[in-house]
Amino acid sequence: MNDLTLSPIGLIHTPYKEKFSVPRQPNLVQDGVGIVELLPPYNSPEAVRGLEQFSHLWLIFHFDHIQPGKWQATVRPPRLGGNQRVGVFASRATHRPNPLGLSKAELRQVECINGKVFLHLGAVDLVDGTPIFDIKPYIAYADSEPAAQSGFAQEKPAVKLNVSFTEPAFNAVLKYEVKRPHLARFIRQVIEQDPRPAYQQGKPSERIYGISLYEFNVKWRIKAGTVDMVEVLEIEKHKAR
Repeated sequence: MNDLTLSPIGLIHTPYKEKFSVPRQPNLVQDGVGIVELLPPYNSPEAVRGLEQFSHLWLIFHFDHIQPGKWQATVRPPRLGGNQRVGVFASRATHRPNPLGLSKAELRQVECINGKVFLHLGAVDLVDGTPIFDIKPYIAYADSEPAAQSGFAQEKPAVKLNVSFTEPAFNAVLKYEVKRPHLARFIRQVIEQDPRPAYQQGKPSERIYGISLYEFNVKWRIKAGTVDMVEVLEIEKHKAR
């Protein structure tokens, strides 16, 4: 069988500047919206004619932050606490034989301007700059299965951490929300899901964590004497390079 070569048809712009901060599913963080920018020669209004008639899309994308060739037949899903193994094809693990991902997103607007095409989306679960290989409309009667069985992920995961802001962090949020509405809610929902590896969750920790969201570096830690209480310590803009 011949090897298949794929070329990106677009890139996605998101608030998530690193894999650590990306939610495990798109609908867990409501303010983590994205914009797909189509690349030449696919950035033609003709290529998206009629797409505005659909409310949701499927995105086929490249796990480009994963080292190639590092897949295993079994994986430890975070949903199972990182302690149980399932087959890679029974999971949505990023380390796969072919580094391809599939994500559903709400389509809010199709914008064709100055020779460019942008698809404005709702909440997404992709790192900023992720290559997009294909876009397909979501077809409700064919794609929706309300009675589907979803194994170990039947229900939406519960919030794992309770998040509060120190006074300096809260004051910083108030200042930055002028240009980034709902920034506090966005940061809270990202951290509530506990982006840490499963083996670190549910344990005391003195470590200070950092996540990169939009143009900000957000520092946070588990409060002393607790395992599920977080305080956001600092929110700073990245220094210009």
